[in-house]
Amino acid sequence: MRDVLDRLLTWWQAGESVAVGTVVATFQSAPRPPGAVMLVGPGLEAVGSVSGGCVEGAVYQLGEEILESGQPVLQRYGVSDESAFAVGLTCGGIIDVFVEKVDRTSFPELGDVAADIAAGRPVAVATVVAHPEPARIGMRLVVRPEGEPTAGGLGSERVDDAVLDDARGLLANGRTETLEYGPDGQRRGEGMRVFVSSYAPVPRLLVFGAIDFAAAVARLGSFLGYRVTVCDARAVFATASRFPSADEVVVDWPHRYLGGEAAAGRIDDRTVICVLTHDPKFDVPLLEVALRLPQVAYIGAMGSRRTHEDRLKRLREAGLSEAEVARLASPIGLDLGARTPEETAVSIAAEIIAQRWGGAGQRLSGAAGPIHH
Repeated sequence: MRDVLDRLLTWWQAGESVAVGTVVATFQSAPRPPGAVMLVGPGLEAVGSVSGGCVEGAVYQLGEEILESGQPVLQRYGVSDESAFAVGLTCGGIIDVFVEKVDRTSFPELGDVAADIAAGRPVAVATVVAHPEPARIGMRLVVRPEGEPTAGGLGSERVDDAVLDDARGLLANGRTETLEYGPDGQRRGEGMRVFVSSYAPVPRLLVFGAIDFAAAVARLGSFLGYRVTVCDARAVFATASRFPSADEVVVDWPHRYLGGEAAAGRIDDRTVICVLTHDPKFDVPLLEVALRLPQVAYIGAMGSRRTHEDRLKRLREAGLSEAEVARLASPIGLDLGARTPEETAVSIAAEIIAQRWGGAGQRLSGAAGPIHH
């Protein structure tokens, strides 16, 4: 959507109607990911792509029809058969494309969504793409982070509550997916499919200290959907070959690198910082910077109880307030009895997840009340 948003917004602001075809699901070796969009404009101009050329003609024709009828359609395109005239994907993949008519009436929130995207504010759009009741197809819910307003609706309060909870989870990780529910939002049901398109930078995980524990944390962080950076001042240890799961490996003094990223506006309230150096000359200057940052999701530091107490003493001597020091999760992680780097990475990830969603970190079998907070 980002690639075609300017054109779509121009037509929308002019009061025109546009057919929007969106890839909502892919299977096997599909050429474009979920969220890829093709527009059929008011002058029947085609903008964007859903398959790199394989089925654009068919989607274009469907878009023309929907501009006339106004009725949204979920269409599946698959492998070409033996007929030279078959419409299909020569790559062998399968894609589901949702084609709908978008204008000021059908999508009145588009201007606000576009403003959020332009400003870098996280926002997601949840759209019903399949439902036993045709009237619900095309209904939309605009989702923003916890505490911010939503807009629109999906036909019932129960559906809105279920989708809002799941969509915020996807938005927090910058993920775009199709979710399936029962017709009225039942989580174990089927029949209603909701496409959640997220517009948010992927959250960052900054791992300081090029050690074996850092490699395990980087692997798990990547699995959880973070953009992972490993930073260490020692070039001999901070190498891409030692951290293949990291998106980038940086050789720099940790405190200098973090300060530079913050000054450049690349640190936000979803950023996770894991300090694994457990060496005062590295981690104390780094934590002085980290704990003074106004918006960070999590700051954790590895070390023994003795290291932790020494670290707190040094931080207080450096002038940090009790409120700033209290933001530090140290020793890092939940008490899982972890021993290996991989087990320790799981305990760190568990604490990050618990802090993000308000979990207590206890066994669910011994707790009462809702599982999801």
